[in-house]
Order: sequence, then C-alpha cells, then structure tokens
Amino acid sequence: MKTLKTTAILFLTTILLWGCGHTAARYRPIVDGPMDQKYSADLADCQALSEKRSYMNDDVKTEALLGTGIGAVAGGLSDGLGGAIVGATAGAAIGAGSRAWETRDERRNIVCECMRLRGHKVVER
Repeated sequence: MKTLKTTAILFLTTILLWGCGHTAARYRPIVDGPMDQKYSADLADCQALSEKRSYMNDDVKTEALLGTGIGAVAGGLSDGLGGAIVGATAGAAIGAGSRAWETRDERRNIVCECMRLRGHKVVER
C-alpha cells in the first residue's frame, strides 16, 4: 500500500511539472502599445530567454533534498523504516513541486521584465 502511495505521489508530481513546463515561458504580457512585428520578435526573444531558467535548477534540488530529510524523519518517527521511505519520497515531491511552481513565476517575470527593457509598456504581469 505504501509503495502505491509513493508511486502515485511521484507520478502526480511528474505530471504537474511536465504540464507546467512551458506555460510561463510562453506567457504573453498585456502591453500598452502596438503589437506589431517588433513586439512579436521581442516577445519570442524574451520567451526564449525565460526558458533558460530551468525547472531543475539548484533551488528546486535544494528544496527536494530538504523535503526528503524532513519527510524521512517525520515518516520514520511515525512508522519506522517504511514510513521513512514514504515520507522521504513525499517530502521530496512536495519540496521540489512547490519550488518548481515558484520557478514558473520567475519565468513569467523574466518575460515581463525583458519586454519592459526592450521598451514595451507592460501593464500586467
């Protein structure tokens, strides 16, 4: 039963990260001004730039490691070695997933700031 829970948590986390993988990098901010060829070219460049912020960055790895440790201790205290394994897996998934969500916001902000620096009046993030 515990193995099934662990597998389900890992599967759901993987699907979540995969599904959100490019959503922030493909963000199209609302701008006050023309949406002409310059806008399109700048947007494509800014979106490509934001994709350089990987979802498997050092922050995500650190949060996954921290979650693993906390989950292992919590699970081990309540249910021995089996609980420690389940707790470590769940902690890693939760830690990595939450930090990857923040990375999604960072990518969106990169697109907005890049467009601003290229002279576009971004009115919404």
